[in-house]
Amino acid sequence: MLEKTVPVLGVGGFRKLAYTEWGQAGQGRRTLICVHGLTRTGRDFDLLAEALSQNWRVICPDIAGRGKSDWLADASLYDFPLYLSDMAALIARLDVDEVDWLGTSMGGLIGLFLAAQPHTPIRRLVLNDVGPKLAGQALARIASYVGYRPLFPDIDAAEAHFRQVHAPFGALTDAQWRHLAKTSLRSVPGGFEFHYDPKIAQRFAETAPGDVDLWPFWMAVSCPVLAIRGASSDLLDSETLKAMVDSKPGLCTPLEIPGCGHAPALMNETDIGAIRDWLSRT
Repeated sequence: MLEKTVPVLGVGGFRKLAYTEWGQAGQGRRTLICVHGLTRTGRDFDLLAEALSQNWRVICPDIAGRGKSDWLADASLYDFPLYLSDMAALIARLDVDEVDWLGTSMGGLIGLFLAAQPHTPIRRLVLNDVGPKLAGQALARIASYVGYRPLFPDIDAAEAHFRQVHAPFGALTDAQWRHLAKTSLRSVPGGFEFHYDPKIAQRFAETAPGDVDLWPFWMAVSCPVLAIRGASSDLLDSETLKAMVDSKPGLCTPLEIPGCGHAPALMNETDIGAIRDWLSRT
């Protein structure tokens, strides 16, 4: 794993966009970009990226305001136009004509919006527990904890919090919960706090009033899609998943993961193997 950065230009000048890179470029290898959820970081994909790096060059960015990427001065800029622009700059830095994309929740929406564009560089798209209809109740639930910003005295206290709040991620091992906790925090005087800009919560609360309809974007997608759903997800319901498959016969493949809600962590061998097999199709 290599930690890298790319300068991206926006309001206020250049910012640092951080990402981790796994595997080698060239040699006929495809590039896979893995993008995290609303308050997560690219390190969520460490296990998946390590497993797939034998055959793919895997890139895991920290979206603006998260992880090791720079924070924004203006909360209103934490929105998809900026995220799409940043990802376009990242793809340009990678110097490839096309990429595969795996996105969890918000990261999936970024991929959906990119895949819906004319001349998109996205070859295959994996949507992890997100689709063209977002349930307002789930968005309200997410908003209820995004703004919570405690100061944890130690990693153990933070891990206990993550185990409770992110229980829908599925049955993770002790080592995996520890990894999520350690990569989700930054050290500050007196303890540890979340590794994301609190202004993200402010912006999310302003933009999540009810159900969100993104079907026009979905219908514009023409690449193959693997649509993953946690079996008890409250963001992507089973009816929406079925409608996604029905609307793109032969193009959209469903994968429901038992024991998970929003959103599957994609850390176990079974889930990683299913993604590997699907991405390997020509």
